Amino acid sequence: MAEHHELWLFRHGETDWSKSGRHTGRTDLPLNKAGESRARAIGRRLRGRPFALVLSSPLIRAVETCRLAGYANGARIDDDLMEWDYGNYEGRRTVDIHKQRPGWVLWKDGVPDGETVEHVGERARRIIAKALAADGDVALFAHGHILRVLTACWLGLPPADGQFFALGTATVSVLGFEHDYHVIQRWNQNSHLIEV
Repeated sequence: MAEHHELWLFRHGETDWSKSGRHTGRTDLPLNKAGESRARAIGRRLRGRPFALVLSSPLIRAVETCRLAGYANGARIDDDLMEWDYGNYEGRRTVDIHKQRPGWVLWKDGVPDGETVEHVGERARRIIAKALAADGDVALFAHGHILRVLTACWLGLPPADGQFFALGTATVSVLGFEHDYHVIQRWNQNSHLIEV
């Protein structure tokens, strides 16, 4: 991948669970009305900007964001972009988990019967390898935690350092290069702030 190529990260639009702060890993929830509206806004702002490769998580909230943004044609589904498997904490809010495990932090304490942050990192590194092999800019439609882990891996940081990259729903972030090293070019932008 040449220096001018970029990875565009699209977090899916809002769902009822993301709105209420529930951990949404593998539960396949649709976008809510606000999520649909924001996904369409991404498409209006991008105006069909071309990508050499478009990958989407198979989960409906990512697939629908990709479609409503105008990138369903030619998009490839990739299981490596699925959200973190939260195991027994699926559907639960952090505040509720803290009642049983005070001080619990996903990034350092993990989840019972779910995926480790290291495993999420392995998936993220496979996505990066696919992006680096593309012939131009790449669009990734996925989820908050997998995209945060992917960003940490892009920067050469441990996967758990994804905790430092807050990422809202229906936002756009861009990873790229400065000289010969990987950088964040733009982060956590709402659709009306996207520069194409």
